[in-house]
Amino acid sequence: MAKILIIRFSSIGDIVLASPVFRCVKKQLPDAEVHLLTKEDFKIVTLHNPYIDKFFYYKNNLDEIIVELMLEEYDVVIDLHNNIRSNKVKRSLDKQSYTINKLSFQKLMLTKFKVNLMSQEQHITQRSLQTVSKLGVKDDGAGLDYFITPSDEVSLQDIPAPHQLGFIAIVIGANHNTKKMPIPKLQELCAKINYPIILLGGKNEYAAGDAIASVDSVKIYNSCGKFTLNESADMIKKSKLVVSHDTGLQYVACAFQKPLFAIWGGTSPKLAVEPYYGSSFRNQSSIPLYENISLNLWCQPCSKYGGKRCPLGHFKCMNNHDIDGLVKKVHSRLGK
Repeated sequence: MAKILIIRFSSIGDIVLASPVFRCVKKQLPDAEVHLLTKEDFKIVTLHNPYIDKFFYYKNNLDEIIVELMLEEYDVVIDLHNNIRSNKVKRSLDKQSYTINKLSFQKLMLTKFKVNLMSQEQHITQRSLQTVSKLGVKDDGAGLDYFITPSDEVSLQDIPAPHQLGFIAIVIGANHNTKKMPIPKLQELCAKINYPIILLGGKNEYAAGDAIASVDSVKIYNSCGKFTLNESADMIKKSKLVVSHDTGLQYVACAFQKPLFAIWGGTSPKLAVEPYYGSSFRNQSSIPLYENISLNLWCQPCSKYGGKRCPLGHFKCMNNHDIDGLVKKVHSRLGK
């Protein structure tokens, strides 16, 4: 029986985008024992995944974790992160390994010099699957996974009555400011959508959520900071459709095959990280499952991850979004 270690340190979205690797390795190599090494911060994202047999979580103790990993005597190491820490793990274990191509040079050319060498490159999920292809593992077309337990499910009684018959989820959070639409634009969007709305985000987005919900406190429910990550994932699952910034819950929406409008600012789908649905779902739907809402300005993307502020000071990539056009698209998908 082969023992396989998969390394994927961060982030929430990246781990969800890597989820087909866990599934395909476990299902196509049924005798394999699959272990995962990631950061403790992302335990909630991975813990309930049935395709992973054992988990290693680290937080400022990588050397201690490496000692534990050495005792496992792995046959193969799959590095889906490819950074200094993951390379340290590989060197320490000294086993056969396969490493993802991060396309670092191509991303640098695009973000810093606006030379697009990414157009012919594979999506990050496809590159993750390509990393395990030499093990005989192939893409099964089933898309992304996200697993929650019954204890993570939100009762309809825990949301306002106007939303219990249906709502759209708008994910207002993101780790970096240049990935977030300004509050006045989100207020305009929510005011013009003629459907119950639940705002999703962490505790840091609570104040912004209150400001957005203030335009219509009956139609708009601010749940930011009120639900755990997995409870927010359940709200994504229960929603009619999702509008999201470039953040982890965007990919959770893909995992639940939800219709999605992905809003891009300082980052871009050109970085090969656009929403991802397996071929089996795409082939079953005559209507596109998602749409990228991006202005495709010459200065996009300005960063791989986003930043505190627009490097040029104008923030046109978010400030100039056509809200009326987006509202029309949302209403069309809702059948209004």
